[in-house]
Amino acid sequence: MDGHLKPLTGLAVHLQNQGYDVRWYSGPSYAPAIQKLSIPYYSFRQAQEINQLNLEQVFPERQRIKGTVDRLRFDMKNIFLLRIPEFMADLKAIQEEFPFDLVICDVFFMASPFIKCVLKVPVIAVGIAPLGETSTNLPPAGMGLEPSPAFWGRLKQDFLRYVTTNILFKPCTNLFNTFAKQYGLAVTDRLFFDTLVRRVDIYWQSGVPGFEYPRNVVSPTVQFVGPLLPHQTGDQRPFYPAVKLNRYQRIVLVTQGTVERDPEKLLVPTLEAFRNDPNTLVIATTGGTGTAALRARFSEKNLLIEDYIDFQEVMPLASVFVTNAGYGGVLMAAQNGLPMVAAGIHEGKSEIAARINYFRLGVSLKTETPTSAQVRESVKKVLADPSYQRNVKRLREEFMTYHPHQLCQASIEKLLA
Repeated sequence: MDGHLKPLTGLAVHLQNQGYDVRWYSGPSYAPAIQKLSIPYYSFRQAQEINQLNLEQVFPERQRIKGTVDRLRFDMKNIFLLRIPEFMADLKAIQEEFPFDLVICDVFFMASPFIKCVLKVPVIAVGIAPLGETSTNLPPAGMGLEPSPAFWGRLKQDFLRYVTTNILFKPCTNLFNTFAKQYGLAVTDRLFFDTLVRRVDIYWQSGVPGFEYPRNVVSPTVQFVGPLLPHQTGDQRPFYPAVKLNRYQRIVLVTQGTVERDPEKLLVPTLEAFRNDPNTLVIATTGGTGTAALRARFSEKNLLIEDYIDFQEVMPLASVFVTNAGYGGVLMAAQNGLPMVAAGIHEGKSEIAARINYFRLGVSLKTETPTSAQVRESVKKVLADPSYQRNVKRLREEFMTYHPHQLCQASIEKLLA
């Protein structure tokens, strides 16, 4: 998945430039992008590649699963957990060719505890989504619920944590334990996802404490390292329309990421919301899906529709970010002091949208299919209330105190010393 791989590219290039022998193991569809970074590459061998390009073909039944928890459970099992034996077989073979000293992987690479135990190599997992570790003062991760300070709200959270661990995601924990027994690891009676945080040497959380709920429980493995963002090659096509932006009173940047390929969910409602507003420019990025059709359908001069846009170039010019709550895009928006309107539910995006709402960095619409009226009114609300911008700027200031690549390098050197 793009959102799992790209956040690690900036760090990989940095480490390589510092003299580390960095090599990448990934699915074949990412080979060109990795090779463009001049990083040696090992392709999946036994492992099945599943990403946003083939997800619907591999699992056509997935689109029929509408419930947030039901789809998340399906994804955890079929996309991630069932790949563990395949990954282990591949990495054992690679280790014979390249006796690596350390594995750095995203947290959803669920072979991480197995690598540490079986291959006897230290492992650093990277949180490319909000911290999902269970805590006694928080609702369970995955439901997109904000913490409650009220007595009855806390009781509800306690109940939901029990149900999540012992009923809803128990099949996933059972599957994890099946593989644990197979490879000689201790089984867990906790939520399986907690082991991905606690059974690694270090867990780097991309982001900062100011975008994380106050917690009673934090594993000693967890280190906040600031926002880990994709490598900037310096050869992005300049955003030429920027010279025309000063004619508009406000600029709305909208994306629905690369996994969601149905433009009707967020792109179309946002374009519809402002197509007749000459004072608002909408810049929409499609991720390469349906761009020509959208341009034909929305030909107004105040609507710009592109396959891909360099967010770091456009975000400083924008007034508000309408997003499906992808973690990388949200971190970039915060880094640029940009308030948000979030419409994300699946693939864990409800957790990110909930944090946007909780910290008043913007508004969560709590749906993946907002109407154009909902988008329009939420954008107006965010722009009319200066507290949203103040809160985002406060988070941006916290970001500026972190130097992610240097922090990660120091962490590696301490671990391997």
